[in-house]
Amino acid sequence: MDGNGLAERVIAGERRALAQAITLVESRRADHRAEAMGLVADLARTGREALRIGLSGTPGVGKSTFIESLGLMLVDQGLRVAVLAVDPSSARTGGSILGDKTRMERLSRTPHAFIRPSPSQTQLGGVARRTREAVSVCEAAGFDVVIIETVGVGQSETVVAEMSDLFLLLLAPGGGDELQGVKRGIMEIADLILVNKADGDLKPAATRTCADYAGALRLLRKRPEDPKDFPKAMMVSAMQAEGLETAWSEMQALAEWRKQSGHWVMRRAAQARHWFEEDVRQGLLARLTTDPVMIAQMEALGQAVIRGELTPGHAAADMLAALGQNGPSPLTKVG
Repeated sequence: MDGNGLAERVIAGERRALAQAITLVESRRADHRAEAMGLVADLARTGREALRIGLSGTPGVGKSTFIESLGLMLVDQGLRVAVLAVDPSSARTGGSILGDKTRMERLSRTPHAFIRPSPSQTQLGGVARRTREAVSVCEAAGFDVVIIETVGVGQSETVVAEMSDLFLLLLAPGGGDELQGVKRGIMEIADLILVNKADGDLKPAATRTCADYAGALRLLRKRPEDPKDFPKAMMVSAMQAEGLETAWSEMQALAEWRKQSGHWVMRRAAQARHWFEEDVRQGLLARLTTDPVMIAQMEALGQAVIRGELTPGHAAADMLAALGQNGPSPLTKVG
């Protein structure tokens, strides 16, 4: 894939170039990875920032309908919206299963919106490893809001929270027992809990569910990056487009508070450090499965464990020592 001039075309807002750039950063080929890192570095020099919104919720809660309704509202306000919808991958082909463009048909036809289904490629939590780089590409292309939708299973919520400025948890109306079904950890990272489908016959149930979660949120430990009335629970109806303006106002208010208080910059810096460490871990794991020397060493130590010649702990220590001996030379300190 030829990356010549790709950065300039992305910055100019060319949709074809944007799609090509995201394909590049998602590629697993070693030559593409090197090219992608150079592209992301070039794009970072623009200094453009978007509001990054992470969104999760169980299947069937109406995530796609909510994103489409919110996205259309934001486009009407003159904003450019990008949606990175992380699909579960096919175990056989590695491709996307859900195909979010078919689930957000009206938004996909809007010239000021961009929707990109992205296969999770079997990564932990269903989140593509390079999604954060795709976010950077969208920011450089001039989008004002980037929405990252997860498949809503496993630990994807925690991973998406590490690449978002705001994290939304979308829930369906239900009885008080539903409160027990949502992990405490997910509630602790949510900035807004939105109870969807608050319309028609479901509105009373949505009201009760919202009250249940509002009460539960008051019992959680206060986070230093939040003003006194956050996190909070609200009701919305994505189908009827009700409550979306209020929810958007709350998102803007929270983002502005974090910017004014300095938490915005600190949060993004901490996220950058997190992803640096994650890339190191992924790189080490990749060596174990791609480096012939490491593969042979793993096999030999594994067989020694099977024969009872080494304990798993001792074998692991030997493997880590081998990684250190065959690792790169120490970095020379710059400056």
